[in-house]
Amino acid sequence: MKKLSLYISIALAGLFMGSCSEDFKDWADPQTNPQEDAITIPGFTATAAQAIDFASVTTDSVNTFSLSSAALPEGFTLGNARIELTPQGVENATKTTVNTSLDGKGAVADLASVVESAYGKRPTARTFDAQVYVNAIKEGQAVLIDAGKINLVMTPKAPFIDAAYYLVGDMFTTDDVNGWNTISDKQKFKHSDKDVYEDPIFTITFETTKADQYWKIIPKANVDAGNTDASAAGVVGPKVDGEDSMTGSLTNSDAKAGKIAKAGKYKLTLDMMDYSYTIEEVNYDPFIYFIGSTDGWKSSDQKLALVDEAKGVYTGYVYVADPNEAGLQFKFQRVAGSWDNEINAGTFNTFSDAATPNENGNIGVNAGEGVYYFDVNLGEGTIKATKVKTMGIIGQFNGWSSDAVMTWNAEEYCFEATKVGVTADGWKFRVNGGWDINLGGSLNNLTAGGDNITVAGNTVKLYPTRKTNDKIYCTVE
Repeated sequence: MKKLSLYISIALAGLFMGSCSEDFKDWADPQTNPQEDAITIPGFTATAAQAIDFASVTTDSVNTFSLSSAALPEGFTLGNARIELTPQGVENATKTTVNTSLDGKGAVADLASVVESAYGKRPTARTFDAQVYVNAIKEGQAVLIDAGKINLVMTPKAPFIDAAYYLVGDMFTTDDVNGWNTISDKQKFKHSDKDVYEDPIFTITFETTKADQYWKIIPKANVDAGNTDASAAGVVGPKVDGEDSMTGSLTNSDAKAGKIAKAGKYKLTLDMMDYSYTIEEVNYDPFIYFIGSTDGWKSSDQKLALVDEAKGVYTGYVYVADPNEAGLQFKFQRVAGSWDNEINAGTFNTFSDAATPNENGNIGVNAGEGVYYFDVNLGEGTIKATKVKTMGIIGQFNGWSSDAVMTWNAEEYCFEATKVGVTADGWKFRVNGGWDINLGGSLNNLTAGGDNITVAGNTVKLYPTRKTNDKIYCTVE
């Protein structure tokens, strides 16, 4: 049996000399030396426990190490065991302390949190440097003992999540195509650019034209292997054949086919972290309404118009400003003035160009105050904001060669140009000197990619935000 008496006595001698003027503290708050003053005891060491796979752990705590046996001098007890965990292979890694029992048991919740914070939730074995410390305590005084460093291997608890999924079923079947074993881009679920274990949400919108349409889900691994058989191993679906519930659980073991009971437009959302699904019937409103910092969150006059009823695509122009210095932040409302079922940053999995997610679920733009052209796809969860750096007029009057640049009038919410001299033989509006975003057609109803405008005049005002009208329109004088 190993004797700790000599080592502890020497350590305590130094401790008492350094603290003789201090009152003793109680057991719950013992005095301790700085951690760098920890002593080592020959033969008193920690041994790593077996690798931990949290998927197989059924208790609240789990063994991380064991200590060699030791006999303490009279009046001493061991306590306050803990491990300092440092992830291996992580740049600028930080240490995290987890308290344990003397037999090395740590709380599963604490240990799992350390792994996920360092490496994420992907179920891969991760190795940590684990420094084990224990206190020898007598009469409220403590000596820190370094029990050595071990490797602690831990694997997060998470199900298998593939990189992508495809919907198959009756709704994709035509005279020429079998919707059960043919894969196309329109059948692929949408997903953000994050790791699937950080964002396990996948979405797809689709339309059924008949009642009682059955479906299953094919993982990317099967597709890559050339196996699109809906009855193959790994296919995902409900646990009950013909399940027509709008919410439910999924399995990739002997998956059955779900059922859409009636014809319509639907959005199917998968949460692959808990293998669940939600089906929503989709009815897109004619407009969605901008509300945010521009008007101090008080007005929802500016709006985007529905341009693709099947996918829920809205486009239009919005003036984004920040007069109250609260940040260029906003949301969209489905009904002007109502926060029911609001459209916020959580609605989207992809933000592009100047669009960004912001605090408190708000959406933002990162290119400063100004007018933006928005392309919002609610079905696929994408939002793009293009800053209108220039709104130009181009046509026969200037040889279709260069833009007559307009000026933004924030009082009237319009772009304006004077002495421009447009002619009746054709002209259009375009954004940033290119044709990707342009307007044409009737003065009272300008549309994306519309026909050339055939009205002559010198003063042109363009009202793009639908603030006072459901249409984008212009005046020519």
